Amino acid sequence: MTRMPLSLIDFCTVDPGESIGNSIARSVEIAQAAERLGYSRIWYAEHHNMPRISSSAPAVLIAHIGAQTSRIRLGAGGVMLPNHAPYIVAEQFGMLAEMYPGRIDLGIGRAPGTDMNTLRAVRRSPHAADSFPEDVRELQGYLSDDPHDAPIPGVRAIPGEGTQVPLYVLGSSLFGASLAAQLGLPYAFASHFAPTHLEGALSYYRNNYHPSERYPEPYAIAGLTMIGAPSREESEAELERVIRARVRAQVGRGQPVSEAQLDAFMNSHIGENVREMFRYSVLGTEEDLRRGCEEFAEKAGVQEIMVSLQATGHETRMRSLEMVASACGLSGLSRPESD
Repeated sequence: MTRMPLSLIDFCTVDPGESIGNSIARSVEIAQAAERLGYSRIWYAEHHNMPRISSSAPAVLIAHIGAQTSRIRLGAGGVMLPNHAPYIVAEQFGMLAEMYPGRIDLGIGRAPGTDMNTLRAVRRSPHAADSFPEDVRELQGYLSDDPHDAPIPGVRAIPGEGTQVPLYVLGSSLFGASLAAQLGLPYAFASHFAPTHLEGALSYYRNNYHPSERYPEPYAIAGLTMIGAPSREESEAELERVIRARVRAQVGRGQPVSEAQLDAFMNSHIGENVREMFRYSVLGTEEDLRRGCEEFAEKAGVQEIMVSLQATGHETRMRSLEMVASACGLSGLSRPESD
């Protein structure tokens, strides 16, 4: 297949019985292996009040992993901008850009990354997302080379100003696609968990793209779940375990759920909705992975695929990491030029 960039989204999953510290240590191991194998970048997503995800502070995590890697790009996929003042985000990622020059990305999303009760704890208004387009422009201004681009005269993001940290608009609908096209920014579609509008959103983005000085052509990324195994049957069984774990977490909310109860939920609309999240999944042997990745790239019409390594254990996750790299010809590739 064409050697398009292949990247990772790492949710810093906390496996059953594992400490958060161990999950972070595993993310370091994943990043080091991904760097060795030739993956282009790794992104970490901001989530809150989710016991199985420890990446609530992407900037802190990026700083930690950046110190233990040397080449691979690191970024947020993303920072949920309505939860933060754009000025503070500019300072945080400006500092990361100064610490790790040429290695930092900033994906920005409009969703809160949590439930409404937790949003109250974040101290942000439920209506904060309404100003997302203006917040993106404000963030661009603080990262600009020109101090006059700062939204508030005399207020400069230091660090941040002049770093030109590359921005990526994240989304799963026409809203994000429209904004990215209007601003001339790269667009990343979350098809690894929200597949419904993949083709429509990416088609709109390409057809309505307004070229910018930095990005004269549209640049689209799409998420794809990938599970490698010695046989397709084994990878399908692993995906089924992943889906059951996701349903259990959703309905149990920390409370025990029996296997009989879980079976009933798997056959309900809750199970159907979770299963639909994994519509775009590539499973099986290296040949299955190679062919599936190629077919997905053609279907989505993207310039880069961001792999979501879904697994119920670390060994399975690392096996998939190695198999995907081998199947897609990453090993030995030179690192793509930075943005």
